[in-house]
Amino acid sequence: MNFKNAEIKKKANIYDGGKVTSRTITTAEGESKTLGIMQPGLYHFTTDAPEIMELLGGNCRILLEDASEWQNFKAGESFHVAGNSSFDIEVTELLDYICHFE
Repeated sequence: MNFKNAEIKKKANIYDGGKVTSRTITTAEGESKTLGIMQPGLYHFTTDAPEIMELLGGNCRILLEDASEWQNFKAGESFHVAGNSSFDIEVTELLDYICHFE
C-alpha cells in the first residue's frame, strides 16, 4: 500500500510507556490514518471515530466494548471498532498495523 502526497505528522503518538507507537498521516484525499507498532502486552483503547485496524504483521486478540468473547486476528486480517467506544487488545506477537479512521 502506498500513500502518495501524504502529509506525515512528525511527532509520534506514544502510549503505555513506549510499548505502542504510531505516526499520523493524512492522505491527499484527506483520509486520516495512523501507522504503528504494538509490542506484546495487554492494552485498552477508546475511540472517538469509527476505525478499521488493518494488521500488517503479528497476532492479537481483541475484546470489543459490547462483546463477551475475545476474537483472534493475524497479519492480513482487519477488524472494525465503533466510534465512541472502547476495546481491549492483547498482542501476542509484535503487531504492525494501519488504523484507518472512518
